[in-house]
Amino acid sequence: MSEEQTDARYRERMQKKKEIMDARIREASDERGVIIVNTGTGKGKSSAGFGMVARALGHGQRVGIVQFIKGQFATGEEAFFRQFDNVTYHVMGEGYTWETQDRSRDVEMAEAAWAQARALLQDETIDLVLLDELNIALKKDFLDLPTVLEDLANRPPMQHVVITGRGAPQDLIEIADTVTDMRKEKHAFEAGVKAQKGVEL
Repeated sequence: MSEEQTDARYRERMQKKKEIMDARIREASDERGVIIVNTGTGKGKSSAGFGMVARALGHGQRVGIVQFIKGQFATGEEAFFRQFDNVTYHVMGEGYTWETQDRSRDVEMAEAAWAQARALLQDETIDLVLLDELNIALKKDFLDLPTVLEDLANRPPMQHVVITGRGAPQDLIEIADTVTDMRKEKHAFEAGVKAQKGVEL
């Protein structure tokens, strides 16, 4: 096949694809807030969530962030996003559960974090809410799942919510609009590499 024929076939395939995509875009007329869940064993769930925070800020939107579980170490995202006046940032955990080793305290902290999250979910001026590591708190039954689902359902109509963490419960996955399951192939930690600034921290 000549180069001209290859180019012609490529253009033909792309034209067909464009027609399909243009039709799908025209059909997507619903405009409302969405729930996005990033889960799975792979790296990048929180990173993707903070990427959406950056995107929202680029559009001049207001963002609320609540971090569950995490809290024992400084992170680059906290240092960066606290610089913005239109970001409300709450680190509500006391560290990973294998560090705290106190279930009743972990439950107490998760409930305090959810109270903060609920306030953001009731605030019509907040365009995007990031609930980082909420899935872990739900998986470990630190929070009442029906209450969480009800609060998510009752949020302002145009408010977007991003939820991260391993082990997202099935009921949350079912109400979410977009769900990404990040699967781990390999991780540097398994080869003895410490958590690195700008990568994990």
